[in-house]
Amino acid sequence: MRGRDYAESEVYSGLNEVYERNTEEEKAARVELFTDLIRSIERCQTELLEMMEEQQKAAEKQEEELIEELEQEITELKMRNTELEQLSHTEDHLHLLQIYSSLCSFRNTRNWSEISVKTDESLETLRRALTELQDTLQEKLTLTDLKRMQQYEVDVTLDPDTANPNLILSDDGKQVRDGDIEQKLPDNPERFDRYGIVLGKEGFSSGRFYFEVQVKGKTDWDLGVARESIDRKGEITLSPSNGFWTVWLRNENEYKACDDPSVSLSLRVKPQRVGVFVDYEEGLVSFYDVESSSQIYSFTGQSFSDKLYPYFNPGLNDGGKNSTPLIITPVNHNK
Repeated sequence: MRGRDYAESEVYSGLNEVYERNTEEEKAARVELFTDLIRSIERCQTELLEMMEEQQKAAEKQEEELIEELEQEITELKMRNTELEQLSHTEDHLHLLQIYSSLCSFRNTRNWSEISVKTDESLETLRRALTELQDTLQEKLTLTDLKRMQQYEVDVTLDPDTANPNLILSDDGKQVRDGDIEQKLPDNPERFDRYGIVLGKEGFSSGRFYFEVQVKGKTDWDLGVARESIDRKGEITLSPSNGFWTVWLRNENEYKACDDPSVSLSLRVKPQRVGVFVDYEEGLVSFYDVESSSQIYSFTGQSFSDKLYPYFNPGLNDGGKNSTPLIITPVNHNK
């Protein structure tokens, strides 16, 4: 009994050490995040003040130039008025005719009613600065989330017993592409017979897991997770109600989340590597563009009961246009 109690004590002690270490790491990550945010705010404030000062100097210079031009025009008008006043008393009509052309050739004056000094530039500058700051904060928060999720990386390997006969899998089970030719394979119950789908070997029924897939150079692909009890024969509709939590690319730049109903996605950049994160208990499936550290889409409030398996569809070969494979890649934790 003492031996068992001692072993249990050692286990609890070990778990407590892990918990404390994880807590300290999370605290350090949060402190680093807020330090970065403060630096970003201070840098934004400095740049904004410098920009506003430059605009103020430009506005003052514009005002000085306008005042100088206006004063010069007033002086010329006074001189011309004096000349006309003198001419109004002359009786030398020949002289009056001789200078008539010069009187009529007075330079064009500026339409001062159209002159305005821009006073709303500072407000627009402030709005732009705040928008940029908001984007920076969102990027840093997303990057922090992504780093946290990457801690739950799992080693995913493709399951050849589930692969559609048209798919070509690499020997290490990390790559899949459409071979454009149907192979003679046993039609076991696990295999997808109509669509170019393959699942990961290992399923997950609890906890959190994360994996990354390189999609660079592809024009079509599907990625996500699927429950164990999905239909694998015949017609398949990708949706959570049918046991699929996926996003896909079509026609090189058309992205969609296969939700209920499906959602078209507008992405700022074309993802080269996609991260997939699942929190089984929270009912969460999230997709991230790893390179830009931005979120692609999240399925939230889901209810899982079956095992969940990583899901892959490299898309049709399309005459070689989409021959690049989907590649399961290890996480770069140093990025």
